[in-house]
Amino acid sequence: MKRIMLKIIYKNFISGIIVGAGIIHLSNPAFGQDDRTTPKTIVELRQAIEKVMEETGMPAVGVALINHDGSVWTTGLGKSDMENNVAADENTMFRIGSVSKMFVSMAILKLQEQGLVNLRDEIRNIIPEIGFENPWADEAPILVEHLLEHTTGWNELHMSEMAYNIEGESLKEGLDYHPQSRISRWVPGTRASYCSSGVAVAAYIVEKITGQVFEDYIQENFFDPMGMYNATFFNSQTYQQLGAKLYHNNEPQPYWHILMRPMGAMNASPKEMLNMIRFMLNRGRMDSTRILTEKSLIRMETPLSGSGARAGLEYGWGLTNQSSVYKQFVYRQHTGGVIHGLTDFSYLPEHNLGYVFMTTSGNLGAYYRITELIRSFQTAELTPTHIEIAKKSSKIENIEGYYIPINPRFDLFYFMERLFDVQQIFAEEDSYFMQGLVGEKEEYVVFGDYSFKSPETGKISMVSTDDPLDGRVMHVRSFVGEKVLKRIPTPVIYGLFILFALWLLSIFSGLILGLVWSIQYARGRLEKGANTNVRLWPLLPSVLIILLIFILVVGINDNNPLELFGTFGFMPFSVFIITILFALGSLWSLFYTIGNYRIKMNRIVYWYATASAGLHVFVSCYLLWYGIIGVRIWIN
Repeated sequence: MKRIMLKIIYKNFISGIIVGAGIIHLSNPAFGQDDRTTPKTIVELRQAIEKVMEETGMPAVGVALINHDGSVWTTGLGKSDMENNVAADENTMFRIGSVSKMFVSMAILKLQEQGLVNLRDEIRNIIPEIGFENPWADEAPILVEHLLEHTTGWNELHMSEMAYNIEGESLKEGLDYHPQSRISRWVPGTRASYCSSGVAVAAYIVEKITGQVFEDYIQENFFDPMGMYNATFFNSQTYQQLGAKLYHNNEPQPYWHILMRPMGAMNASPKEMLNMIRFMLNRGRMDSTRILTEKSLIRMETPLSGSGARAGLEYGWGLTNQSSVYKQFVYRQHTGGVIHGLTDFSYLPEHNLGYVFMTTSGNLGAYYRITELIRSFQTAELTPTHIEIAKKSSKIENIEGYYIPINPRFDLFYFMERLFDVQQIFAEEDSYFMQGLVGEKEEYVVFGDYSFKSPETGKISMVSTDDPLDGRVMHVRSFVGEKVLKRIPTPVIYGLFILFALWLLSIFSGLILGLVWSIQYARGRLEKGANTNVRLWPLLPSVLIILLIFILVVGINDNNPLELFGTFGFMPFSVFIITILFALGSLWSLFYTIGNYRIKMNRIVYWYATASAGLHVFVSCYLLWYGIIGVRIWIN
């Protein structure tokens, strides 16, 4: 009953808020949600992907895969240039976004093999000229491996960094542009949270050690030996000739010059990406050429630097290489996204198969459907390993309850994440389960002292550790690598959702009543002065919130929301002003209603108006605590 009530409150809350954010990295949600037939041949797979493209209006898709039987397929589907009716093929170049980051890790690993750097080196000793802040620098310095496993504690890129779009900046200039985002929010090496700038700093270490521009080093040491001769991090002449255009509402979009290119600017064709799959499956070898040792590849795929990994968690981020579960299979993966372009690079080394596909559309629904089609095709004939875990009847005390995440990727959106991503851990028979307020529950079997295995994959998927800032926490396998959860008293969770649900109810009911009162006032049925003002002042914050949501929705649907909100202009300045006016209007409306306590009017109406004003003040305080009141999006 408690869970049903909380779900109702939760659904009522999220139905009233529409938000969004542009991001550079994507992670796959649960698969298997589509009831389409599993393709059995390459021909059927091609037809299924083309059907998705037709149904979703996706202009072009590039695909490369190696199947479990060794068969290979590379192709381009659709139109790489709709205006000139140019068909995509295996040589068409696509933007692969954050999959680019994998080459940064490979470069660091190659330098480590040569004895020029070590993953355990402190970065302040290598690159003191690069700005960042770590309040725990003496006892917990940031190491090279922290940059690549996303355990620095740094925030994700600020909006101004994402919006920057000027060609020709050096990596050092990109890192110097906005170092304010590189501040450790928790002790480095404790919690994992995806951070693009950490990888860019690692790329600068490559430049510092080798004396070469990063892109030149990659061309010489990876692209050329791997036969990826056209692959580039630039808007090169070759890319301008062979590149697939990105589209929004069937309109071609300009090239996005990413501020720090190593973190997401790479362009490559399906034919070239097939060689990258081969490289990963051949454990660092390209044909007869050894580029990296197998030991380095295994390290790349193994999480080690976070508290969860040290406690035995077998999922999460290795060196820019994360785990991704599909049924009983655990792919190694990196996904990527530029504005209006998405990529999924995944492989199963133990089954010698992998794939990549790249799109020229930001349609997430189509992206996930294609991922499901390819994975179901590749694993259809594999024999899953029989997994049997002896369930222990003993229960671990003090882990059941409600939890909130404490490793946000974006501080800017944490005020929503801590509400929307509430998880409950509960016991049933000899297992524990975790479930969000919506979605399927995950099963965990007790394996050891505060460690739990997934009965689906047989891997340790949840561990409990002591966090130096928040005490006992849970590290859990997540679609973003790893989720760190802190237990919250049940009354606090219920209280927050009840208050927010009442706040939304007051907004919608207030708008209806405001219209009624306005008509009554126009007809002379309401007294002028305080009697009317008590009714109308609490409506001001409601109107401002509706206006704010409208601005955000319009902006998010723009062809380049990152540039729109990440540079100073009407949209971000409106958010700045409206949030301040909302807080001030909330305080004034509460002050005014309380000050007119003795006014002669319907007491139900009076207390309704006072309660509405009070709820607005509560929400204002919540938003102020998380830095949303007066937020300068173009800086943050």
